[in-house]
Amino acid sequence: MRVLLIVVAALWGAGAGLLVPRAAHRLSVEPERPWRGECPAGHPITGSLGGWIGRARCTGASPEADGDRTAPTTDPPAAADAPSEPADRTTPADRTPAADRTTAADCTAYGPSTPRTATVTALVCAALAAATGPRPEAAVWLLAAPAGVLLALVDLRVHRLPDVLTLPLAAATAVLLGLAAPLPTAGGSWSTALLGGLALSAAYFALFLLHPSGMGFGDVKLALALGAALGWYGWPAVILGGLAGLLYGSVYGFGLVALRRAGRKSAIPLGPFMLGGTLTALLLAASTLP
Repeated sequence: MRVLLIVVAALWGAGAGLLVPRAAHRLSVEPERPWRGECPAGHPITGSLGGWIGRARCTGASPEADGDRTAPTTDPPAAADAPSEPADRTTPADRTPAADRTTAADCTAYGPSTPRTATVTALVCAALAAATGPRPEAAVWLLAAPAGVLLALVDLRVHRLPDVLTLPLAAATAVLLGLAAPLPTAGGSWSTALLGGLALSAAYFALFLLHPSGMGFGDVKLALALGAALGWYGWPAVILGGLAGLLYGSVYGFGLVALRRAGRKSAIPLGPFMLGGTLTALLLAASTLP
């Protein structure tokens, strides 16, 4: 039974992971900027649910209809005495991650690597299924895992945790654990999950007030969902997951400083390390249940 669950979880993770890169590309924008609606070469992203569901692949099709194409417009030539701009200069609004930049000639795949993303998501889901076993909360972890991978990718790319992901994830985690709690094989406590979400978020809020330049408010919102998941297994899991996330982030930051790739005051994306700490604590707590 457990082996079958692990296989199904891995297949689910791989399938969901195939859809993550497109969403990561669209969400990787600066605050107050609209979500991306085009591939890096400027072709519109279309598909199910307004283009949000699908592989991160572009056919390079022109947005104009085949029967109504017009000659491309060009800007008027610059005056002879006007200074020319460097060819590789970008405007402040163009913050497309380097991995996404491409040209119309090679516009096929964009965003984070689809094979790597699918593999990571599959491994995360398989590990959660192996540790949790056939308990009802396993379904909650498997549904939340692709969202966690998506959040980690967006935070790594633009140092942002969008509310459109963090807040629904917190609400969904709380509701789904509430549905799992009455089932006979449930391995946790819903009341502790709710308190754990509030407690971990409050702890991160305190850190945000003490050191706002080193932590974003998105981390505080993400802690709601992570604390609820950890709280399901009790307060030791909340403490372990919270401390592990901070430890992972600190090691990463000190490593960058040691390699002279960042300064002591440089901001780092904390979300992926918070998620990693939560995953560590969930695996340990679930695997120790009888």
